[in-house]
Amino acid sequence: MIRLPYRPLLVASLLATTAFPAMAQVPAGNSAPVAQAPFVNTIPDAVDTPYPGTIKLMVDATDTDRGIFRVKETIPVAKAGPMALLFPKWLPGAHNPRGEIEKLAGLVIRANGQILPWTRDPEDVFAFHIDVPAGAQALDVEFQFLSATKPDQGRIAVTPTMISLQPNSVSLYPAGYYTRQIPIQMTATFPAGWTAAGAVPAQASGSTYTYDTTNYEILVDSPILAGKYGKVFPLTPQVKLNVFADNAAELNAKPEQIAAHTRLVEQAVKTFGAQHYDHYEFLLSISDQLGGIGLEHHRSSENGVTPGYFTEWDAGPGRRNLLPHEFTHSWDGKFRRGADLWTPDFRTPMRNSLLWVYEGQTQFWGYVLQARSGMVSKQDTLDQYASILAIYDTAPARQWRNLVDTTNDPIISSRKPKGWTSWQRSEDYYNEGLMVWMEVDAMLRQKSNGTKSIDDFAKAFFGIRNGDWGEVTYTFDDVAATLNRIVPYDWATFLNRRITETGQPAPIQGFAMNGYKLVYTDQPTPTFKQGEKNSTNVSYSLGMIVSNSGEVTSSIWDSPAFKAGIDVGTQIQAVNGEAYSADRLKAAIVAAKDSAHPVKLVIKNQDRFRDVTLSYTGGPRYPRLEKVGTGETGLDRLLKAR
Repeated sequence: MIRLPYRPLLVASLLATTAFPAMAQVPAGNSAPVAQAPFVNTIPDAVDTPYPGTIKLMVDATDTDRGIFRVKETIPVAKAGPMALLFPKWLPGAHNPRGEIEKLAGLVIRANGQILPWTRDPEDVFAFHIDVPAGAQALDVEFQFLSATKPDQGRIAVTPTMISLQPNSVSLYPAGYYTRQIPIQMTATFPAGWTAAGAVPAQASGSTYTYDTTNYEILVDSPILAGKYGKVFPLTPQVKLNVFADNAAELNAKPEQIAAHTRLVEQAVKTFGAQHYDHYEFLLSISDQLGGIGLEHHRSSENGVTPGYFTEWDAGPGRRNLLPHEFTHSWDGKFRRGADLWTPDFRTPMRNSLLWVYEGQTQFWGYVLQARSGMVSKQDTLDQYASILAIYDTAPARQWRNLVDTTNDPIISSRKPKGWTSWQRSEDYYNEGLMVWMEVDAMLRQKSNGTKSIDDFAKAFFGIRNGDWGEVTYTFDDVAATLNRIVPYDWATFLNRRITETGQPAPIQGFAMNGYKLVYTDQPTPTFKQGEKNSTNVSYSLGMIVSNSGEVTSSIWDSPAFKAGIDVGTQIQAVNGEAYSADRLKAAIVAAKDSAHPVKLVIKNQDRFRDVTLSYTGGPRYPRLEKVGTGETGLDRLLKAR
């Protein structure tokens, strides 16, 4: 963030010389401040200079009943005078300032055995100012991190059997330095009998883990998953699957299931042509108590799924796309990173303009790799694609808001729920980005007569510098130039049009170009039905999703449901005179097809009941992909194992 100097005199001068219509700016007799007090930034900017000394961080994570982490931190200091300590604010992968500063409590800072008063910065509340006394060689810092005890406080990070320990939540760091220049050594103590896994190597003595000295940037990028019930599955010499669960039964993975995870690693390495880690740790939590998560790191990933990941494997793909997606981020997002997203510390704002590459292409490769590895069958992958395409085929928000503007959404909405996502848009750079990259693949194939594809881009863009797990930044022009080296074309104009256009249909044409078109039928696919476990999805007929209890959780803008005044939170009490059930709602859609029996509902909004009639006679509509022509298509080849 660039801070411009404050120039009140210049502002006053401009105001004095600008012609305004004669009018009273302040009602007569009222007071009006003349000028705001100038802001003085007292937090030093980060510089790429080694920090003098190694921070010692000790975390007591044994209080699983209350979810309290007790922290002791020793921070060496080189000189007396003003100093600022920072709590991490802008976290990689979160795409917004989501550091949970509100959960830091009990902060006490000492030097030479004396308590030092601290002052929170008046503009940046993640910063604490102190004055280091003469002769002090280190600061002794103590505080607690009070993790969420209910979901409305944030993600649950501690349960009686599992802990998700984020180093950024249990540490402060000195301002004025690149975080990669700050050495730190952490020790964490977990409940007796527990084991832990993470990317930073550690020596375990009982339940106390002493981690190797590393730098603060790497430590923050290396979360720890610990638990009472855990098991490690080696996948390749460099990659392990570390699984923790609410109970031991959830750890019973069959050999063929682990083999699919091994193939995921192998297929990713073949696809990208390099590995950007010295070792990699999948951190997989199987729990309905620990908060769900999907977060990328360079040498690890956090993957939170509900019970049944292994034990209900045959019921459908479930959340098995999560691991392929997060693993892809080791290449896309961590090793190759948008130049405007990289920052020297966790205070500098991150800019998200290239998330349609960072997340969009990762989303693209996540589905490809799940099919190539057999983590998810090809047919289930095609059915999942159909569901993605249908969402954008029916949502009208592209009329006014373009794709690249959705990269601002993590900051705008802080990832909170919205009432009208189909009109407001959300983080569409994920799935609309996937569609753009499918179109790129189809174009590469067509323009090269089948000799080139997006696999060539993957190797050229992500496959450089094998073994390097630093960061290589890129710009929009770098993306376009790499594509142009594969197949000469004006890729910059094409990509810019796709990410900035409005008033155009969703970019689903790439799938048809690659041999599969979106259609709607009266029967849902198996994967669509699995997604209806806790709800009824009639988005493509009535335009809404309804929970099993009858509460509307999604209403599509301009749909029959919308026009009947149904919004998120509406409770459907009855369908055609009978108490609500999913079967009755679906039967009503079928009956309305001849227009003689319209869908009539009794709905409740807060304390108000209404009778509404939905104007819809199209019958059930469910999305699926239909093959265009015969023979092996581009999409067939894309999903085939390497």
